[in-house]
Amino acid sequence: MVKLRAAKVKKIEDCIPLARLDSGTMNAKMCVVGWGSTYGAIKTAVRELEIEGIEVAHIHLKHINPFPKNLGELLHSFDKVLMPEMNAGQLLQLIRAKYLVPAMGYSKVQGMPFTTQEMKEKIIELLKA
Repeated sequence: MVKLRAAKVKKIEDCIPLARLDSGTMNAKMCVVGWGSTYGAIKTAVRELEIEGIEVAHIHLKHINPFPKNLGELLHSFDKVLMPEMNAGQLLQLIRAKYLVPAMGYSKVQGMPFTTQEMKEKIIELLKA
């Protein structure tokens, strides 16, 4: 039964859309991957950084179990992957385990959402590293 259920979940991959960039370009050195409430801060930070001449990409996940079929391939096309989360980094652990991507986490558990400025500062800090 466990294998049967796992196969059913895997088959859902055929019905969900492929992952794509929400903003930014494939030429970027870093991709910021978000889900849920991180959308606004990531989207605005990436847009502002693009205006400043800093290339950053953004993927926003809508499906987590299963992940989109092409997510691993997409993530591996970037030098750095940043995953801001409003928790202790549960999605980061899943992504690292499934795709063996050396993604970096950025967690905030203070009851307040990320600000655009916080997001921009973290992206710039990691791009310089």
